[in-house]
Amino acid sequence: MSARIRMTVGEAVVRFLDNQYVSFDGKETKFVEGVCALFGHGCVLGIGEALAMSKHSLKVYQGKNEQGMAHVAMSYAKQNNRRKIIPCLSSIGPGAANMVTAAACATVNNIPLLLFPGDIYATRRPDPVLQQLEQSYDLNITTNDAYKPVSRFFDRITRPEMLESALNNAMRVLTDPAETGAVVLAMPQDVQGEVYDFPAYMFEKTVRRIARMAPCADEIKDAAEAIKKARYPLVIVGGGAKYSEAGEAIAAFCEKFNIPFAETQAGKSAIAGSNPYNLGGIGVTGNAAANRIAAKADLIIGVGTRFSDFTTSSKTLFRKATVVAVNPSKFHVEKLRSLPVRADAKAGIEALENALEGYKSAYRDEIKEAKAEWDKEYERLANITYKEGMAPEVKNMFPTTVEDFRRASGSELCQTTALAIIRKLIPADAIAVGASGSLPGCMQRMWTTDARDSYNMEYGYSCMGYEIAGALGSKIACPDKEVYAFAGDGSYLMLHSEMVTAVQEGIKINIMLFDNGGFGCINNLQMGKGIDSFATEFRYGAKADTEYVPIDFAMNARSYGFAAYTAKTPGELEEAIKASLKETRPTLIDIKVLPKTMTDGYEGGWWQCGVSRNPRNEKQKLALEDQINHIKED
Repeated sequence: MSARIRMTVGEAVVRFLDNQYVSFDGKETKFVEGVCALFGHGCVLGIGEALAMSKHSLKVYQGKNEQGMAHVAMSYAKQNNRRKIIPCLSSIGPGAANMVTAAACATVNNIPLLLFPGDIYATRRPDPVLQQLEQSYDLNITTNDAYKPVSRFFDRITRPEMLESALNNAMRVLTDPAETGAVVLAMPQDVQGEVYDFPAYMFEKTVRRIARMAPCADEIKDAAEAIKKARYPLVIVGGGAKYSEAGEAIAAFCEKFNIPFAETQAGKSAIAGSNPYNLGGIGVTGNAAANRIAAKADLIIGVGTRFSDFTTSSKTLFRKATVVAVNPSKFHVEKLRSLPVRADAKAGIEALENALEGYKSAYRDEIKEAKAEWDKEYERLANITYKEGMAPEVKNMFPTTVEDFRRASGSELCQTTALAIIRKLIPADAIAVGASGSLPGCMQRMWTTDARDSYNMEYGYSCMGYEIAGALGSKIACPDKEVYAFAGDGSYLMLHSEMVTAVQEGIKINIMLFDNGGFGCINNLQMGKGIDSFATEFRYGAKADTEYVPIDFAMNARSYGFAAYTAKTPGELEEAIKASLKETRPTLIDIKVLPKTMTDGYEGGWWQCGVSRNPRNEKQKLALEDQINHIKED
C-alpha cells in the first residue's frame, strides 16, 4: 500500500500545484509559480487557509476584480508560450461569475487558464448559503455551471477522493497544445476544509512533456503535391506558430521557396517584421500589401491559425484558393475544406520543407513592390495632423464629432500619428498588449517589431478590459522588459482595477490610454452603416447633440499611485513618453486623440456583420447591397 499524507483538500491543491513542471524540447519549466486570489467566503477559509498557513513556494497576487485577475493569468500564460500558468481562486456567487468571461476568452484563444471558483456547500446543510443561486428544477445547479459551455474541462469536487483524478485531468488539458483553454474545478467551500489521507505521490515533482505532434506522411504528401502545383502561394502565420516557437522554421521555409507570409493578430511577432517576406497583418484589420497578395494567391498555407472571420475577411479574401492547414487541432485543421496537416506547427512546416525540394513560387517583384507601397502608406499615416490630410475629409463626413471633441479636449493629435510616435520612442523590444476597439486594427497594420513575442494582442475574443490586466501579466512574465497596455477610454472604464495590484507589487507597467470620447470603433461601424450616432460617444445623454463629458484619466491614475501625463499634441506625447521611460513606478499617458483618425479598411478587408434588411436611408441601402454582393458568390 502506497504511503499517504493526511491534509485538507485545500492544502492538497496547493501542494499539488507547487510540484507541477512541464518539459518542451528538453527544457524543463516550473508550470506554477504563483496564484491570483480574491478572497471571499467560499475560498478564504479553504484553499485560502492553505495558501496562508501551509508550506509552499507559490507567490500570491491579490486580485481586485475576478475577471481582471484571470486576464492577468491568461496574459502571463500567453507571454510564456503556454508553458507557465497562474491559477486563479475566487469566492462563490458573483466572484465566481466574474471569471466566466475570462474563461471564454482563454478557451477561444487556446490559452491555459486554471480556475478554482468557490462553490456552495456539498452537504447542502445551510442551503441557501449567502450568494447561492437556486434553481427549483435542479438543486445541483450553481453559478459555476455557467462555466460549462466556455471551458475545455469542468469538474466539481464534492468529495476529497475526487481531487486526484480532477487535478490530473486538469493538467492533461492545460498542457495539450490542441485542446488547452479554460479548466475549471469548482470547489464547494466545506469540501475545501475536509481532511483526507491523500497518496504521497500526488505531491512529488511531476514533469509533463509537451510533445510536438508529428505529421502523418500521407497528409504531408497530399499537401506537398498541392503546393507544387501552386504558382502564388501565401503562408498565414497564426498564434500556434508562436506557441510552437516555429518562427525561424517558417521564415526559412518562405525564404527557401520564395513564398511571402502574412500574420494574424495572434501570430504577429513570431517572425521579425523586417523579414523581406513578411507582408504584415492580413484580413479585415490587415494592410494593403498582405490583402493584395492574398487576393491573388492560388494556395494558402495556414500555420497555427483557426481561420477566424477577421483573418479570412469573412471567407471572401481567398475563397478561390486551395487551403493547406497545419494545426494539431483536428477541429481547426479541417476548416475551409482544407488539406489537413495535423501536426505541431514547427514539425509540420519542417516536414513540408523536406517534401518540397526543388519547388519555387512564381513571384518576381510582387512581394517587394507590395511592401514598398505599404511603406509609403505607413509614412502617410504616421504624419497626419489635424490641419492636413485626413481631418478635413473627416470633418465633411462627420461635421460635429471632430470639432466637438477638439473643443472639449483641446486635442490636435491623430491616432495613427500617436502610434507612430510611440513606436519610435519606446524600446525596440517592448511588449505591446491590447485587445479591443480600433487600436487592434491600427496596430496590426502599423505596429512594427523585430523582437520575438513582443506583441500580445487578444483578438480571438477581443475582450474589453484585457489590456491593462494583460500588461500586468506580461510584465510578471518578463520583468526585464518595458510593457505597454494600449487601451481606449471605453476599455479603461470597463476594467482597470489591476492597476492597484501593479502599485502594490511595485511592478512597472505603462498604460497608453487613447481617449477619443467614446466607443470609437463601434461608433464608426454604426455611422458607417447609416445609423445615427447613438449611445456610442461619451456625451451627456445617448444622442450626439450634446457636449462630451470631460474625463481626466491622468488624475484618476495619480490617485492610484501612477506617474501620469496628458498629451494633446505630438510634442506633448513625445515629452510624456521620454519622462515615463525614466520612471520606476507604473505610468499612464492620457492621450487625447481626435475621433475618426484611426486607420480605415483596405482592399480585401471586408467584414460581414448584421445589417438591416429594411434600409431606412441611402447609406443603409448601400450597406445591404454591399453585403449581398460579397456573399452571393458562395
